[in-house]
Amino acid sequence: MSHVIIQQGTSADLRQTADLLNDIIEIGGTTALTTPLSREALADWLMADPDRAIWHVAMNDAGDVLGFQWIDRFAGLPPEACEIGTFVKTGRTGLGIGSKLFDATKAAARTMGYRWINAEIRADNAGGLAYYQSRSFETYGRKDGIQLEDGTEVSKILKRYDL
Repeated sequence: MSHVIIQQGTSADLRQTADLLNDIIEIGGTTALTTPLSREALADWLMADPDRAIWHVAMNDAGDVLGFQWIDRFAGLPPEACEIGTFVKTGRTGLGIGSKLFDATKAAARTMGYRWINAEIRADNAGGLAYYQSRSFETYGRKDGIQLEDGTEVSKILKRYDL
């Protein structure tokens, strides 16, 4: 794999980030998102609260976005916890991109005063479950009967990482 650069995401990264995410949504089966997002909608999500949210992108030397990871407050979590989302370009998983993103995310979460990170992973997303397990996230719960926007019903595994 070529050199991977991790940096904080900016509005300049939104086009490639939206394209990457929309490819994952189109394939289906790994994310709770079922409808493609515009750059504007993605910006509203990733940059809604700069005091409590941060996102990082992984890029190659040519400036191509290979993945991104985001943390922010999330409804139902205590103020000392944040939610995480991780997305790696189709065909590029298992190459260490997620590991490098998580190193940056952990440091940012600590700096922002979070004490733990929450992940809600679709129970049928074997790759996502393995990724968070390999980062030492511990399973603490399960949500069944979650209805996605397209009507699909899934279960989610709840995992946490104590900072």
